[in-house]
Amino acid sequence: MDNAASDMPADDQNPFNQVPIEITISVGKTRPKIKELLQLEQDAVLPLDKRIDDPVELYVGDRLIARGELQELSGDQAGQLAVRLIEVVNLQDGL
Repeated sequence: MDNAASDMPADDQNPFNQVPIEITISVGKTRPKIKELLQLEQDAVLPLDKRIDDPVELYVGDRLIARGELQELSGDQAGQLAVRLIEVVNLQDGL
């Protein structure tokens, strides 16, 4: 029997640790009336309930997991958005 697997930390042996998940970043919400929504055209502006400097919320499914600040990457990734975490929810609760 190969001892390589038994030498690995228990967390690395869990196959679920390799499963990717999708995180949704919520920057704000809006509640237009259906009539207003149907009248939207290209270049229309839809105001959100948040300001540009307000924290964004990170969700897995419908569960809030963290809050963060939007940032723009630099260097080879210039122009790409990223999130710097400022608060992480205790994920052990309710699991």
